[in-house]
Amino acid sequence: MIESENLNRGEIIKELCLCNGLTYEIVGQEGSDTSKLEMFFSGYPRIVGLSLFHNLSSLTIVAQDIREISGLETCLQLKELWIAECCIEKIEGLQGCRNLEKLYLYYNKISKIENLEKLIKLEVLWLNHNMIKNIEGLQTLKNLKDLNLAGNLVSSIGRCLDPNEQLEKLNLSGNQITSFKDLTNLTKLTRLKDLCLNDPQYKSNPVCQLCNYSTHVLYHLPSLQRLDTFDVSAKQIKELADSTAMKKIMYYNMRIKTVQRHLNEELEKLNDRKCKLQKLPEERIKLFNFAKKTLERELAELKISSKGQSDTTPEAEKPRNSEVVTQESVLQQKILTKLSALDDRVTFWNKKLHEIEAIYRTEVKQKKKTHGLLTPFLLTELETVGNIHFEEGTQADDWFNSCCELILSRFCTWDFRAYGITGVKVKRVIKVNNRILRLKFEEKFQKCLDLEDTQDPESYRKMLECLFYVFDPEVTVKKKHLLQILERGFKDSDTSKPSLKKEAVTLVNSLSMCECPRIEFLQQKYKEEKKGPSESELYRHGTILIAKVFLGQSIQARDQEPINKANYPMVNSVFVPQRHVLRQRTCDCGYRQYKWFVFDHDLVLPEYIVEFEYTTVVKVHSLFSTSNNVILEEGKKYSEGLVFSQDLKFDDEVLKMEPRIKPRPKLISLDEKTIISLAKTNIYSHIVNLNLHGNSLSKLRDLAKLTGLRKLNISFNEFTCLDDVYHLYNLEYLDASHNHVITLEGFRGLMKLKHLDLSWNQLKKTGEEINVLCKHTTSLLTLDIQHNPWQKPATLRLSVIGRLKTLTHLDGLVISEEETRAALKFISGTKITQLTLLQHSSSKEERPRMLSTWPSAKILTQISKLGPHFHLTGNWYSKITALNLDGQHLFEITNLEKLENLKWASFSNNNLSKMEGLESCVNLEELTLDGNCISKIEGITRLTKLSRLSMNNNLLTGLEKHTFDNLLHLHSLSLENNRITSLSALQKTFTLIELYISNNYIAVNQEIYNLKGLCNLVILDMYGNIIIWNQENYRFFVIFHLPELKALDGVSIETSETETAKDLFGGRLTSDMIAERQGHSNFIQMQELNWTSSAIRTVDLIPVDHFRNVSNVNLQNNNLTSFSGLIYLPNVKARGCRAIFALKDISTSFNLHLH
Repeated sequence: MIESENLNRGEIIKELCLCNGLTYEIVGQEGSDTSKLEMFFSGYPRIVGLSLFHNLSSLTIVAQDIREISGLETCLQLKELWIAECCIEKIEGLQGCRNLEKLYLYYNKISKIENLEKLIKLEVLWLNHNMIKNIEGLQTLKNLKDLNLAGNLVSSIGRCLDPNEQLEKLNLSGNQITSFKDLTNLTKLTRLKDLCLNDPQYKSNPVCQLCNYSTHVLYHLPSLQRLDTFDVSAKQIKELADSTAMKKIMYYNMRIKTVQRHLNEELEKLNDRKCKLQKLPEERIKLFNFAKKTLERELAELKISSKGQSDTTPEAEKPRNSEVVTQESVLQQKILTKLSALDDRVTFWNKKLHEIEAIYRTEVKQKKKTHGLLTPFLLTELETVGNIHFEEGTQADDWFNSCCELILSRFCTWDFRAYGITGVKVKRVIKVNNRILRLKFEEKFQKCLDLEDTQDPESYRKMLECLFYVFDPEVTVKKKHLLQILERGFKDSDTSKPSLKKEAVTLVNSLSMCECPRIEFLQQKYKEEKKGPSESELYRHGTILIAKVFLGQSIQARDQEPINKANYPMVNSVFVPQRHVLRQRTCDCGYRQYKWFVFDHDLVLPEYIVEFEYTTVVKVHSLFSTSNNVILEEGKKYSEGLVFSQDLKFDDEVLKMEPRIKPRPKLISLDEKTIISLAKTNIYSHIVNLNLHGNSLSKLRDLAKLTGLRKLNISFNEFTCLDDVYHLYNLEYLDASHNHVITLEGFRGLMKLKHLDLSWNQLKKTGEEINVLCKHTTSLLTLDIQHNPWQKPATLRLSVIGRLKTLTHLDGLVISEEETRAALKFISGTKITQLTLLQHSSSKEERPRMLSTWPSAKILTQISKLGPHFHLTGNWYSKITALNLDGQHLFEITNLEKLENLKWASFSNNNLSKMEGLESCVNLEELTLDGNCISKIEGITRLTKLSRLSMNNNLLTGLEKHTFDNLLHLHSLSLENNRITSLSALQKTFTLIELYISNNYIAVNQEIYNLKGLCNLVILDMYGNIIIWNQENYRFFVIFHLPELKALDGVSIETSETETAKDLFGGRLTSDMIAERQGHSNFIQMQELNWTSSAIRTVDLIPVDHFRNVSNVNLQNNNLTSFSGLIYLPNVKARGCRAIFALKDISTSFNLHLH
């Protein structure tokens, strides 16, 4: 046997020598110095005899019957190896070939890339035409420049090529790559020059069939010189791709802002309704609080009076006064009883306030959840360049009505009776258009049709069904999960838990089979967590995913047998009928309810997302009942007197309880005489308690002498500030509740103050007010700041506790040790430290080319953070280019002086009240400050490279005149949801392309003229400003005056709109036009109007009275068709006006004389 093998080996070597022009005998005896061997189309069944060729550097074996790579152990000098068109099934036997630079293994049967770790010098690797499914095993090939994986089964690129930074040429044609998002992983390959996904020699990847494929690739890979064998090095091609991508980013940014605006409008409506509902409880609480404080004052005076009489009455007269003492004691008891009753009513109405707030929060949560999918949908559309498209339906769409009918037809009241559900109402239907999934579905479906030997394809098409996808009831419909299904289909997307992965897609044809498990799980969850009834209301709202399904050959599942393809190899799907106890049912729905298991994921196409709400059996307890949908629809009115008749009657009974205190005259001002009268003493230093409750005071004068004052009550007055109490150094108690205090500025020097009540005022600025208290009330023990319109209420309690470390009670609640620890941790995180910078920064020098509307700082810090373990060497601050400190509860921006190379920064959703600390960041290109408390744009004059500035949801009241003069690169400015009244500061922002200034206070149409010089402005959003209602034909007015605009208020401008605008406003001499030219609107001083050659058709000078002093008008060389606007000018003298009058195709020149 061994002898036979040796003989066979000798024959093989002889053939090798013959093919390469070598003498077998010489090679066999002495070896060979040849460096190159080739074997083409001859019998070379295995690799043998290479030990005879010590200098071999190139070996080519093509079209041989070789099944494994072996015999290369001695080929240490080998640099180039071809084993192509053979039968190789596995990459192996190459570990010793460490000098290998080129490896060609195309046209084999290789299924996995492996055993290449040692070939670190490899530059060329061809594995095309194999059976490879995954890109892997290349991480050590740092020198790889040319990789060919065409004609394989690769469906995903992933991050596997990230280490191969030297890659210049990549061919992935003829694979199964479907996702644009997957292609963006190639952006890591900065040296890539040649990319093939659609090589003519192979089939194209499915992704190549998508719209905007070339644009997407060229935008993300700007260094490419060739794409799909075509030369794309021309500058114009790259610029076109960049321009197209940027337009799409701007367009979707506009649409996302519109979605967010609509959500804010919905939330604002909810807040308005909440305020209306809270109005009655708040009025009752104020009424009872006033009565309480009045009684408390009476009780205090009564006690002082009793004590004074007891101390001064002679011994002989004391028996005579026993009756008076008894009466006073009875009166005190009555006061205490009434105070207790008042406290009960305050508690009752406070409870109602909390109920409304809880229901409001639930409704807000549901609104946000409803809108929560819209922004990710738009981002998905952008990322896929429109190849995944979402369309919201209306009743005008047939498919919308079909979905509604489908939901109703699959709903059975019997199945939901246990939950009190009587019906279902469709709220929204969104159609999913996924081009790539649809192409897959249609391809697979056609294959199924082709495989069938049926003469009636229509009967096969009847196996198409619309079914509901079954989400895991324990995993609520998460946005990420749903988006994954809508983008990539159902394959491996059922859940992230490996133990729950299903081989088949689970679907049902009944709403109850889909929803009842979810409802039961939520009920149990809220029961265990002891949540209030308002939380359990969340299951009233649901989301259904409707899929088009090809059931194909289907059979009923066998009992106690796992449902998988192995057990059902010959069918496309398996069904399980729903088992009901049918004896008590009044319908036969149970017989038609099935659960389906479809094995081929590509034959389940997600088509519609339906959001719905259940109607339930309502048990009305009160206006505030959670089961009564407290946040009522517009138009529904409830009589508060009727609903609360018993409660209001009870309130009246409590207020009428004895004693009934007579109202005192209200003080409007305070003087020495009044103070002495109230304090019942002539010595100022003896006054320790002063009660000024229930007056009309707005100032506290003549209190400077009350050096001994310890307790002061000024509740229910008209104070707007508290700067008059700064000199009361011994004050320990101050009640300033129920006033109109808007600021604590001037509130200082109260170092002994222990108890402070500021509830029911108008305090807003969290950071500033806490700073005042922290600095000037260092002994404070109790503080009440409830019922103020604070700007950042969510973190208010933590902020106060963390800053005012002496506090023991806040808003009537004891501060626990756990709360204190949490507050201190919270406060420590509100400062920018070295650790903060490391955790939230990036050193990337270029913004990634991504189709995203996110701020650059957010993108970069998500892709690559420095992290706390970053090695700090030298001036590491200068390496920071991106900083994302969103939601860090910052009160000020500090410690950025050394960030000289910072380009992108975001400080959204903090507590910032000033723009400061950015002066040194002179390279800043993008700055985001949304969701803060900033009232003025300042400190940016040195930021000359700034191209994007966003300050939405702040407190900006105006724009300073020269704020933007130095910003010569500003392209995008977003100032939505502020209080801006004028746009005059934007006159010189000539580079501006996008301006978002919706929901401000811009009222007059002259403000539009401030934008007429901005020739680059293409997107303008002024929605929600007063001008929209003040200006007739507002939209056409703006379109006419800003002709370069492409979109206004979130809606693209149509050509027909431009024409209409010209017809409406073209050639009209109006007061606005005159104001624009004159630079002012003081028309009364004008005496002459000179508008020659201005294409004027009509004169509309309104109001005419403003032009009463105009005496001369010159309108020569215009196109006047009407003179009605001139005859009302009373002082116009005779003056020649050369006009062209066109009417009924007759043109006549004449002189117009006005008297």
